[in-house]
Amino acid sequence: MKKILFLALFTCFTIVTSCSVDDGAVVVQFEAIPIESVVIPSEFNLGETYTISVTYKRPTDCHSFSNFEYIAESSNVRTVAVVNLFSTEADCVALVDNIQTQTFNFNVLDTNPYTFKFWQGKDESGEDMYLVYEIPVNN
Repeated sequence: MKKILFLALFTCFTIVTSCSVDDGAVVVQFEAIPIESVVIPSEFNLGETYTISVTYKRPTDCHSFSNFEYIAESSNVRTVAVVNLFSTEADCVALVDNIQTQTFNFNVLDTNPYTFKFWQGKDESGEDMYLVYEIPVNN
């Protein structure tokens, strides 16, 4: 019985993995892009909403802004990364100093200071690097 089950699963796996998905469709993937600089207030007021600007270099003409990866690590620590869609379509052209700016709104809901960590890529040893801002909140 185990041999029959194994043979059935192996056959299904072979059928699924042997099918070609090359139907001419453009393949896209998400890619985190290092943040170059940030415009953020030096302090917040409780209950207000602030626009935060993030600047990054668009690497190729096959990259386009998708969204922010925004992670609330704790009640007052936020990690932010720029996410681009990257088309694996042929012939991407590398861009030199193609600076892009995107913004997001942040609502201040707590009186404790907020820490923002903006992703800047990885260092030589593969560790994540961040621009870190601690923003105090006025009541």
